[in-house]
Amino acid sequence: MSVARHYINGTWLDGTAPLRDSVNPADGSVLGQFHPGSKALMDQAAANARETFFTSNWGASPRQRAAALYEFADRLEGIKADLINLIIAENGKIRAEATGEVMGAISETRYYAGLARAILGRTQETMPGNFSIMHREPAGVAAIIVPWNAPVTLLIRSLTPALAAGCTCVIKPADQTPLIHARIMQCLADCPSLPAGVVNSVNENGSEVGQAMVASPDIDVISFTGSSRTGKLIMAGAAPTLKRLSLELGGKAPAVIFPDADLDLAVRELTHSALTMAGQICVAATRFLVHKSVQKDFEARITASFKAIKTGPGADPTSQMGSLIDLPNQARLIGILDRAADEGEMVLRGQPLASGAFLTPSLFRIDDVRSDLVQDELFGPMASIETFGDEAEAVARANATVYGLAASVFTQDLNRAMRVSRAIRAGTVWLNSHLRLFAEGETGGYGQSGLGRLHGVEGLNDFLETKHVYLEAGRV
Repeated sequence: MSVARHYINGTWLDGTAPLRDSVNPADGSVLGQFHPGSKALMDQAAANARETFFTSNWGASPRQRAAALYEFADRLEGIKADLINLIIAENGKIRAEATGEVMGAISETRYYAGLARAILGRTQETMPGNFSIMHREPAGVAAIIVPWNAPVTLLIRSLTPALAAGCTCVIKPADQTPLIHARIMQCLADCPSLPAGVVNSVNENGSEVGQAMVASPDIDVISFTGSSRTGKLIMAGAAPTLKRLSLELGGKAPAVIFPDADLDLAVRELTHSALTMAGQICVAATRFLVHKSVQKDFEARITASFKAIKTGPGADPTSQMGSLIDLPNQARLIGILDRAADEGEMVLRGQPLASGAFLTPSLFRIDDVRSDLVQDELFGPMASIETFGDEAEAVARANATVYGLAASVFTQDLNRAMRVSRAIRAGTVWLNSHLRLFAEGETGGYGQSGLGRLHGVEGLNDFLETKHVYLEAGRV
């Protein structure tokens, strides 16, 4: 049975706390164990990362950083089959989702390997003989807090730009997916161009490690993906040391369906985007805003599509939706369905399977945008159906929550598509599609969906500082 250990300054370390089990959410079987971390281990990792940052040439060696990232991508590709199977087992995804996650991570690693050699500053002569040199340099030590819902891609999209920028890093994986994380860390440990101390990792123990990260004076940047509630706690905890924060937080993505929309296309897109990862993704389509004239037609089609989804273990090739991450989340979502039946109208009620952390898809109608069912991120395989009468109401409803991470618009009118996409306050708006994510395209949120951007060229910004070096001719 495999055991996930801590990785600090190039060395694998055990912890002092009792080992904890990692469990397959589909059948409850024990897959392996992990060593819980501690504040002392996190402080050790952060101190090593800081010493490496100031004593090595990592931050001034873009070609070495590129080489290390290419090596990392090659090693990920070398274990992709094993990693896909581990994601299916430990995270509960179906094979297609696990494959997409791994291949996307490999692609993104190579993308930032290329960008490592293309970080440019600028020079300006403000007056004759007066030169301003704007130099882009790494921000320091970056702490990366990884969620459980996509433990490979959501690590890679923060780690690889941090490394490309020249930062050193301390990582905290999620309790639910430590074996996946340990497999990735082994790939990093095997990269000959990556110096010891550049990447360090400490497993969580409740919230002890994360809280120590937030408070640590040795950490300059925190990159966190998770709930808005936790993001606010991180902001408050990081305030005394004024850390830079990169936060991708909650979402409540509306999908706006206008009367001229291709309903077959909309149903295909929204079934996939609502139920991928069993709805446990912050950009999932969770609110279907439908024009009153097509509401009955759309509802009948989407209900039939949701009903047809086969829920089952990710290892079963016939499964179209996998398990939830664990039984406590299953119980939480069943409680939400009880509320939805009271506060709205249940169109399709999800059911647990005989065993495992499964819940079949759900749909409910609701009109009150003030309801917690509309305002809160539910994070499961369920969506609400709301109606609107005109374009202004559609935009108002789309913007009616505190979130602004993602949205989609379905219409065959290009002018309307552009108008509405500009009016919706969200970091990503897909037109006649949903859930298109790739390394080159920045993502991030408005409002309580977070700070900063991930992916793309702007994904480097949270890990870089701009230094102004001033020179007057004749003075040196």
